[in-house]
Amino acid sequence: MRVEWFRPDLKDSQVHLYDDHVDKNTDQIQSYIGRTKLNHQELQRGDASLKLSSVRVSDEGLYKCFIQSKYQYDDTTVNVSVEAVGRPPVITVDGFDHSGGLHLQCESEGWYPEPDLEWLNSEGVSLSSETTETHRNEDRFSVKQTITVHHRDDKIHCRVKLRHHVLETQIITTSKRFSSWRTSVILISVFVVLSVIAGILIAVFVHKNRELSQLQKEHSQLQDEHNRLQKENSQLQDEHSQLQDEKGKIQHAVIEIIDLTIDLKMNSVMKAL
Repeated sequence: MRVEWFRPDLKDSQVHLYDDHVDKNTDQIQSYIGRTKLNHQELQRGDASLKLSSVRVSDEGLYKCFIQSKYQYDDTTVNVSVEAVGRPPVITVDGFDHSGGLHLQCESEGWYPEPDLEWLNSEGVSLSSETTETHRNEDRFSVKQTITVHHRDDKIHCRVKLRHHVLETQIITTSKRFSSWRTSVILISVFVVLSVIAGILIAVFVHKNRELSQLQKEHSQLQDEHNRLQKENSQLQDEHSQLQDEKGKIQHAVIEIIDLTIDLKMNSVMKAL
C-alpha cells in the first residue's frame, strides 16, 4: 500500500510518503523534515492520519491524502487552518492630556491571524479607542491601541480575542493612583529635562575643552616654529658676521698687496734713476 500526503498548492509538494511498508521521505519538503509521522499500526485499521508536530503558520493550507493499493486508489483533501495565541496584553501609562485625562496604551504580539483588541470598563461596556496600530512581523501580528481615561475610580480592561482564544489584562484607575501617576510623570519629565540640559552642558564643555586643547597645541606648534626661525636667524647672522670678517681680511690683504706692489715699483724707479 502507498500513502502519500502532499500540498497541491506548492511546487515541491511532498509532505510524507509511505510505500512498501516503510517511510520514504527523500523528496520531502525541507520545512517538514522531522515533523511528520504516520502510525503504521493504525494503517492496518485503515487510519492514514498524518501527525504534524511543531506546527507553524506556514503549515496553513490545502493537504491532499492519496492512498493506493494493488487493486484500488482514492484521495481526499483537507484544509488546515493555523492559529497562534500571542502574549498577554500589556497596559502602560502614557501620560496625561491638558484636561487631566490619563493616556493608556495596550499592546500584545505574537498572534495569527490578526486578533481583535478592545477596551472595556468595569461593567463590561466597550470603550472607543483613539488610535489602533497593527504590525506583521514575519508570520505573526502585533496590535496596539491607545485610550484616554477620565474616570478616576474604575477598572479598565484590555482584551485581545482570536476566535475562541481570549487574553485580558486590567488596570485600576483610582484617584490615588492618578495622583501618584501624575507625580511620577512630572518627576520623570523634570528628570528627563534636567538630564537633557546636563547632557547639553557636558557636550558643550567637552567641545570647548577640545577646542582649547587644539588651540594650545597650535600655539605650542607656532611657538616651536618661532623658536626655530629665531635660531636659524641667529645662525644666519653669525654666518653673516663671519663673512664680513673674511671680507675685511681679504680687503686688508689686497691693500697690503697693492702697497707692496707700489713699493716695489718705486724702488725699481729709484734704482733706474
